[in-house]
Amino acid sequence: VQLQASGGGLVQAGGSLRLSCVVSGRSLSKYVMGWTRQAPGKEREFVAAVTWSGDITYDTDSVKGRFSASRDKAKNTLYLQMDRLKAEDTAVYYCAAGQRKPAGAPVEFEYWGQGTQVTVSS
Repeated sequence: VQLQASGGGLVQAGGSLRLSCVVSGRSLSKYVMGWTRQAPGKEREFVAAVTWSGDITYDTDSVKGRFSASRDKAKNTLYLQMDRLKAEDTAVYYCAAGQRKPAGAPVEFEYWGQGTQVTVSS
């Protein structure tokens, strides 16, 4: 699986931004696609994900109700819609993919795209 992210930039707190990630590869229906982020001096953290079939979405508490992952199968593109951005959302965002696991199992990514910088000014 190959992933190519884009769409980062500078935005004011309270604003919105949408990241895109073009996905290529075989048997994408077997995968969960998602996003992680890494802020300066911090570990990389999971943000949100969606199964390629679109039936299940995941997100972390810090972005719940503000961020959502989605995909457009016709365009082979994964998105991260980010609303009501906060300064603490500033980070490099990475799109990623991992094999779909049984219900209840944590999402684990195996393939990574390059990062895209998101900076939120307060």
